[in-house]
Amino acid sequence: MKDILTEQEIQQLRAETRGTEKTIHFNNAGSSLPPNAVVDTVIDYLYEEAQNGGYETEYTYREELENTYSLISRLINARKDEIAIVENASTGWWLAFNGIDFKPDDEIITCEMEYVTNLIGLLHAQKTLGVKFKVIPNDEHGNFQLKAFEEAIGPKTKLIAVTHIPSTAGGMIPVVEIGKIARKHNILYLLDACQSVGHVPLDVEEIGCDMLAVTGRKYLRAPRGTGFLYVRKEVQDKLKLFFMDGFTTQWVTETDFKPRDDARRFEVYEKNRALTLGLGKAVEYALNLGVERTWQRVQHLAGLLREKLKEVNGVTVHDFGNQLCGIVTFSVDGTDAATVKNKLAERHINVSVGKAVSTLIYMNKNHLSNIVRASVHYYNTEEEIAILCEVLKGTIGEAV
Repeated sequence: MKDILTEQEIQQLRAETRGTEKTIHFNNAGSSLPPNAVVDTVIDYLYEEAQNGGYETEYTYREELENTYSLISRLINARKDEIAIVENASTGWWLAFNGIDFKPDDEIITCEMEYVTNLIGLLHAQKTLGVKFKVIPNDEHGNFQLKAFEEAIGPKTKLIAVTHIPSTAGGMIPVVEIGKIARKHNILYLLDACQSVGHVPLDVEEIGCDMLAVTGRKYLRAPRGTGFLYVRKEVQDKLKLFFMDGFTTQWVTETDFKPRDDARRFEVYEKNRALTLGLGKAVEYALNLGVERTWQRVQHLAGLLREKLKEVNGVTVHDFGNQLCGIVTFSVDGTDAATVKNKLAERHINVSVGKAVSTLIYMNKNHLSNIVRASVHYYNTEEEIAILCEVLKGTIGEAV
């Protein structure tokens, strides 16, 4: 493993990120500041489309567009033919989830950290298909209960669907351990890695998941409107297809057709090529840095932020569990999260409001209606953390 990022490297990374010049950005779990190279890639491609034509420009960049699949496969240790490029993690998750041939009384096991879109999918399957789902709660220390999880598996268990890193909490789910249990019982495993890719090192072979849904805009630092879906080769034929066109098929006659023999069967032909190139550039940027190295940096900054926030009177940090990530959640006594967010925005500090609906089961369990979410990335600095805490100290009194 390479050493942690040096101060010189961090300053170079900030110089390669225009947004750091005027903004302290702690909303990376919402949408990171993209590197200049990603922005320039998208803009340059659009200019070429305007000058030369869309199809013609796509042909010119056909190798670079194709290489995006190769880069993604390297990032998560998958095969190239196991990657489909989609608009966002929700699209990928729904394609995978709704592709499963559920029967009445089939069971799904999930976690209390499941994202709202996924929870809606589970509820929809319950209402329309008669599927049941079980929620494995975290223990009193904030850790996923592996023993209770395995005990919940029964003959009707059809799917394990969990979110690796939740939207409104700093904890993490032990996805590798869950994968070992899923393989032991030969159960399909769908992982929401929306907050994970570019944040923590991910290896789908080590995790053992069958399907993995990812967005580009968060820790991967890709443009909004990008994402990808990983589907293990052995599982692809088991999933139903919903959106089909000439791109998704190997051949078509007047009486029949055959789907492609790779994960691109889950795509459609028409998509934004400029954004696809931007996604590829973001993945390349992450690979060049090394996610193991940037993960060390994120852990350091998040740990420091939690320590400093706990020193601010009136602030309560809500993150707990053995595995913590770059998302730091807190509340201010007597002040709603939206007010805190707006006060910080006046000083050009970006944070987000984590609403109860985003991770409804977890938030309800912990009696939280909303929280402030400050999510760090490797290009943030200790000085920015100090500024955030000082601004909080100065605004808590006037906000209350």
